[in-house]
Amino acid sequence: MKELYEKLKNYKPFDEEEAQNVKSFLQFLDAFGDNVWTRDNMVGHISSSAWVVNPEKTKVLMAYHKIYDSFAWLGGHADGDKDLLHVALKETQEESGITNVKPVSNDFIDVVGMFVKPHIKRGVHIPSHIHYNVTYLLEAPENQDLHIAEAENSAVKWIAFHDVMNSVTEEHMKPVYKRLIEKTIRMR
Repeated sequence: MKELYEKLKNYKPFDEEEAQNVKSFLQFLDAFGDNVWTRDNMVGHISSSAWVVNPEKTKVLMAYHKIYDSFAWLGGHADGDKDLLHVALKETQEESGITNVKPVSNDFIDVVGMFVKPHIKRGVHIPSHIHYNVTYLLEAPENQDLHIAEAENSAVKWIAFHDVMNSVTEEHMKPVYKRLIEKTIRMR
């Protein structure tokens, strides 16, 4: 946990919203110590997302998630894995089928705390909680075969940046994706 804590303390937020997300994440780590890496913590879970872009940085790979009923970034729970870049890469492969993907950087590019509504997953009630999430910028060529992960999503596709907001139905995620698009465009 010490490495993640230090990365968060030294992270330079993009805007005030992200600064508050970092503050909340640090308070979560302070409150629960090492009891943050699994889903046993009912207050929140650590997750890692992948913002997978094409080499031109004009499109993002998104999956239509069944739980959220929306196109969304790829990613998932840490589930004990403290290498959050590894989690983002693993989830990318599992959720999209692509294997030719690489990190643009070993550092995360975004931090967010996301409220998750109560839902049923695999027949089990999951209470509301917070996903304390870091996002990694990954790059992949568009010419790879895409495969859905039937347990989680029903579609996977490349979406042009200018079409992302029209493809996302989760209003609370639109500012996050807008911020990621802005950050990515600045890296071109």
